[in-house]
Amino acid sequence: MGEGYKAVVAMIGMQCVNYTSIHRSSKSSDITVVGNNNLIMGSCHIAHDCKIENNINFANNTLLEGHVVVEDYAHTAGAIVVHQFFHVGSFSFIGGGSVIAQDVPKYMMVAGERAVLRGLNLEGLCCNGFTATEIRSLRTTYQKIFMPADKNSRDFEEHLSAHIPVVHSIVQSIRDSFEEKQHRICKFRH
Repeated sequence: MGEGYKAVVAMIGMQCVNYTSIHRSSKSSDITVVGNNNLIMGSCHIAHDCKIENNINFANNTLLEGHVVVEDYAHTAGAIVVHQFFHVGSFSFIGGGSVIAQDVPKYMMVAGERAVLRGLNLEGLCCNGFTATEIRSLRTTYQKIFMPADKNSRDFEEHLSAHIPVVHSIVQSIRDSFEEKQHRICKFRH
């Protein structure tokens, strides 16, 4: 690696980390970051250049390949894999045994060998103080985006309520996944 190479993994705040591997960045100019107040259970792996935000729970055997971003309040069940360069949105939940090979938008629940959308993470939203109005709006937005009654709609955004911040947030999360490096979001399960 050469002299002067900095072995930097930034870990901030309270953590509970049990028998976990967290790798430093693959470049001396970058950093692997693990934020505040995370629970990282046994046999988890956080590869190089990952960005792990705050208040995240990784159950046993959560494996993140390089350059993965996991936003605030995301949760995983056991034995999941997130392929490199993908993004897991805030307040999302990944079901046990899942393989993530596409981005997971905010507020979503995904599961499966090749993870697919299973709906909103309603339990996580309720437990984290989202109001009934916000949850109803997210549910309506989810239905309009992923289960539209009108298959000939020109633009899904023209059907969405733009007055609630969480609706803007979910739409932006989906838009970002399509713009960044031509990623796509997990597919909807019919």
